[in-house]
Amino acid sequence: MTTPLRSLCVFCGSSPGVRPDYVQAAEGFGRLLAERNIELVFGGGSVGMMGAVARSTLAAGGKVIGVIPRALLKKEIAQTGLSHMHVVESMHERKALMAKLSDGFVALPGGFGTLEEFFEVLTWAQLGFHSKPVALLDVAGFYAPMITLLEHMSAEGFVRPSQLRLVIAETNAEKLLTRIENYKAQETEHWIAGGQT
Repeated sequence: MTTPLRSLCVFCGSSPGVRPDYVQAAEGFGRLLAERNIELVFGGGSVGMMGAVARSTLAAGGKVIGVIPRALLKKEIAQTGLSHMHVVESMHERKALMAKLSDGFVALPGGFGTLEEFFEVLTWAQLGFHSKPVALLDVAGFYAPMITLLEHMSAEGFVRPSQLRLVIAETNAEKLLTRIENYKAQETEHWIAGGQT
């Protein structure tokens, strides 16, 4: 990073998953953000992984910004006690504002929405729309199959090898944050040269 890491957008599930490791990792990551004085930007919910990371950041004295669509306020049960909650009108606005408020992105375990958010910001990086770090916290091997898939996509000619380096993946949260803090955006081959998206 050419500027200090002030905020991170965390994508993660509105469910806790079946392994205690997942929620424990979310709580640990929230505490780590607070310890490093990095503001958490997240989807605003109080349930599942989202709630766990937000509450642990707040409990450790950190700052937490939520962004939630109005239609999901009741459905997701918005987290209370945040430093600030932005209420927006659509999922598109939610993602755009989360991206604007953040210096980087980390995906913890989650479902369809987590993957959709992660791959959108990764695609934006691939297209050169931003130069922020995009990362995976691979808790208990959760993202190992996806990392294998990305390597397969590259081997099959749909992702350039240089573009794989856009994804920072670690099993250890402290190592992940250190890599994010030391991230330097690098030139990758333009996606349109050869039609790879």
